[in-house]
Amino acid sequence: MNMKKIFYSLFLVCSLIAFAGCHEITSEDPSKITYYVSFELQGDRTMFVKVGDTFTDPGVIATEGDLDVSAGVKITGSVNTGEIGLYNITYSAVNVDGFSASAARTVFVYNPAVTTDVAGAYTVASGTHRLAFSNGAQVAYSGYPVRISKVAPGIFYVSDFFGGYYEVRAGYGANYAMTGYFSLNEDNTIDLLDSHVNGWGDALDDLENASYDPQSGVIEWGAVYAGAYSFNVKLSK
Repeated sequence: MNMKKIFYSLFLVCSLIAFAGCHEITSEDPSKITYYVSFELQGDRTMFVKVGDTFTDPGVIATEGDLDVSAGVKITGSVNTGEIGLYNITYSAVNVDGFSASAARTVFVYNPAVTTDVAGAYTVASGTHRLAFSNGAQVAYSGYPVRISKVAPGIFYVSDFFGGYYEVRAGYGANYAMTGYFSLNEDNTIDLLDSHVNGWGDALDDLENASYDPQSGVIEWGAVYAGAYSFNVKLSK
C-alpha cells in the first residue's frame, strides 16, 4: 500500500473516532413535576348553623404551585338551613396535567331548642338482637360499650350503630363499627343524619323506631343494613 492510501485510511479512521466522540445523543426526559391543586379552606372545616339562620360559604383559596387557581374551583353540595341535618360541601379542581384534587367542609344545621344531652358511655343492654330479614332469625347480644358524644345542641356522634356486633362480638375490630351522627328531636325521637363503616365502605339503609326515654335513660333504634339485617339496639348507662 502506498503512502497516499495509508494517509487516507488514517484520516478516515480518525475522522470516524472524532465524529463518534463529539456526537451528542439526546432523549426526552421522562420525569416531570406536576403540581396538584391544594386548597386552603376559609373558615372552619366543620361549621355549625342554627336552623333558620343564613349560611354563607366562606369558600377556599386554591393554588397550583405558585399559581392562584381559585376561579377554576368546582363547588358541589349545598346547605338547607331550614332543615336540621349534616351537609357536605366539596371543592374540587383539575390541574394542567389532568390530575384532580378535592377538599371538603361539613356543616351541621342544629336546633338550639333541644337542650337534652344524651352524651355519655353506654352499654348494649339485654334485648338487643340482630334480625335477619331472610328467615327471621335473631341473634341476641349485649354487654358491649357504645360511646355517644355531643356535637351541637341536639346533634350527637355514635361510636357504633351496630352496638358492637361486628367490632366486638365478631372480633372484626374498629373498622367494622358503624359510626355516624343522629339528631335528637324535641319529642325525644331520633333521626339518622349520617353513617359509615370503613371496613365495607358503605352506610346504613335507615334508622327505624329510634328514640330516647328520659325516664329510664335508655336509647334504642333499629339500624337497617344492606337490605338484609336490622340491628335492634338498646343502650343504657
